Amino acid sequence: MLRILIFLLTAILIISHSSRNAHAIADALSVPNNRIGIHILFDSELAEASRLVNSNGGDWGYVTIPIQAADKDLEKWQKFMDDARNLHLIPIIRIATENYYFDTRVWRKPSESDVLDFANFFDSLNWPTKNRYVVIFNEVNRSDEWGDEVNPAEYAKILEYAVSIFKSKNEDFYIISAGLDNASANLPKESMNEYDFMLEMNNAVPGIFNQIDAIASHSYPNPGFEQPPWVISRKSISSFIYEKRLAELLADKKLPVFITETGWSSDRISRPKIASYFTEAFDSVWATDDIVAVTPFLFNAGAGPFAQFSLINNNGEKSEIYNAINDIQKIKGNPTQSETNTMYERNLKDMNLPTKDFTNYKELDNSSVKNRVSAAVELIRWILRI
Repeated sequence: MLRILIFLLTAILIISHSSRNAHAIADALSVPNNRIGIHILFDSELAEASRLVNSNGGDWGYVTIPIQAADKDLEKWQKFMDDARNLHLIPIIRIATENYYFDTRVWRKPSESDVLDFANFFDSLNWPTKNRYVVIFNEVNRSDEWGDEVNPAEYAKILEYAVSIFKSKNEDFYIISAGLDNASANLPKESMNEYDFMLEMNNAVPGIFNQIDAIASHSYPNPGFEQPPWVISRKSISSFIYEKRLAELLADKKLPVFITETGWSSDRISRPKIASYFTEAFDSVWATDDIVAVTPFLFNAGAGPFAQFSLINNNGEKSEIYNAINDIQKIKGNPTQSETNTMYERNLKDMNLPTKDFTNYKELDNSSVKNRVSAAVELIRWILRI
């Protein structure tokens, strides 16, 4: 009986060790970290973004970019990852669905199949860094971002599923909860205060904030996108402090912060003043040890609805805001990088193609899994002989 138990335990260990990937996320704050980043909308802006966030002594800054469900182009996004590696940029990818065809102001509510598709797609890519930063949707405490309703319970369940499915693919996936609208009020069928939303998330899925790796924050200077950086409140650029405190209270663990959106409106205040505000914010409010990255919104809005936040003027020239961020003294980040082999090389490597030694006509077996199976067979034979 004892030998049978030994056999069963050994077999379980062999199988579990063979099938499990030995991965885990790296602590971004335990190494030199260039927290300066920028939010872009298009992959074509990557090189220009690198020149900004890695300027003035910097290296390995961050870039936040959204990807819609219909934009899973393998060649396009692998090139994005390769370019990010070459340009020394750390990607933060925010997943999204798409606007409804007949109501473009509203984003389609995601399903578990959307999340599964994203997990499979992202796992097909060769990322530049060990940590694969993924933000799970956007400002979900607003009805227009969640199928025209506010439903913290649904989002909590989708977030829980995202943690499970992404990490089942690869434990290097670093799951970040959605940045919430810090100005939203409790208005039926329209929006919910972000702190009430977080509490309702935890009521629906107890311990949900213990499952994620970090929180995203949209620390805008509200009300009105115009408050100076020294205003400390739950709606200002320091809102991340209150979000972090609540999340950690619900999680009972430390949670790093990614400020993936922030910025002042040039419709409200002058660009030179905004430039000085950014310099002040990076030097004080956002200089805390628990912030991994700050990626202001937005690099280049063109003539679109976000022009009031753009670092590039409508005429294509760099604004005073751009110059202020460019001039901030930065550090050389040193993130843990992933293997440099391409997706195609990795797929061929994982196939374990047989080889043959034509000198002695013996087949070469370099598969560690096969070696473990052989060991298990020998163990079974030993038990049967007894």
